[in-house]
Parts: sequence; C-alpha cells; structure tokens
Amino acid sequence: MNKVELVSSVAQKSGLSKKDSEKAVTAILDSIVETVATGEKVQLVGFGTFEVRERKERTGRNPRTREEIIIPASKQPVFKAGKSFKDSVAE
Repeated sequence: MNKVELVSSVAQKSGLSKKDSEKAVTAILDSIVETVATGEKVQLVGFGTFEVRERKERTGRNPRTREEIIIPASKQPVFKAGKSFKDSVAE
C-alpha cells in the first residue's frame, strides 16, 4: 500500500473526502517525523512506537577491496510494533 491507497482507505473508512483524508494523513506523518527528529518517542498504544536509536561508530569492510573502514556513529529512526499489531499479523 502506498500513500495514495492509504488516503483512499482512510477516506472510505472515515467518511471524509479524499482531500480531507490526505490532509489528515499528511499531518499525522509530518507530526511523527518532526517529533522523532527531535529525539522524542511517539507511542501509539496498540499500534507501536516510533523512536530514534543511536548506532555507535564501528569498523566495516569495503567488499571490493577488503579494506577496513570506520563507519561513523549515526541516528536511525526505528518502529517497534505493539502487541495487538503483532497479534493481528500473526493470525
């Protein structure tokens, strides 16, 4: 499912117009991105948690030359599915 299909699904299930559904979906996604970018968690009970995890600096290897390289520390956005979400997928 892509964003257009998600907007159509939200419009159908909520009774909103596609234009209003697109605004709502975009606003939700923008809010999640902005909040996680500041380092805070977004926790949606029953759905999951969006958060930032820090990766330490580590040693890697260039696959072509086999030369060791240093991979710098970085921050990664992470989603952890909630229990009810996991249960729904498992069925």
